[in-house]
Amino acid sequence: MNNLEEIINEDNVWPVDPLIKMAAVHFQFESIHPFYDGNGRTGRILNILYLVNKDLLRLPILYLSRYIIRHKGDYYRLLQNVRDHNDWQSWVIYMLDGIEKTSIETIQTINQIKSLMSDYKRSIRTQFPKIYSQDLLNNLFRHPYTKIEFIMNDLQVSRPTATQYLDKLSEAGLLEKVKKGRSNYYVNRGLVDIFMKP
Repeated sequence: MNNLEEIINEDNVWPVDPLIKMAAVHFQFESIHPFYDGNGRTGRILNILYLVNKDLLRLPILYLSRYIIRHKGDYYRLLQNVRDHNDWQSWVIYMLDGIEKTSIETIQTINQIKSLMSDYKRSIRTQFPKIYSQDLLNNLFRHPYTKIEFIMNDLQVSRPTATQYLDKLSEAGLLEKVKKGRSNYYVNRGLVDIFMKP
């Protein structure tokens, strides 16, 4: 672990491109396997945090786990090939391919969210100009769902006003009202569909 920490934090120890170093760091972490459970998840989080630390990402939004899960057989085979045959090249290429494909998917997802948000903005401004605000729009896209309490807090409105806003948006088909127990949740189905795409 000390050696791994040194490689991560001291660029003069192993001065290579950060993307290549990330692949090596991931391999070493997974080989050390320091925890009883959760090594895979932790290793994938370390990838992203390392890229943030090296200023290759501003926010930890690169979901590399999806790529690794989709190509799990290759992942384990290539990890083992590094151990058995010192085949670093295939491992690094696999990780770089994962970063490239995940980056492209992430950009597409962000663009889809921006487009959906723009559609909502137009719809709310057109149909409900009196309730439209940027704070309302931001609330609807902060999470895949919202609640009356969230609207009350974000827009500084009363409970009846928040309820009225959300019911209007539900009736217009912009949100889906779902009752769970005693609470109502207002689901942004378009946003959920973007997040749930395979």
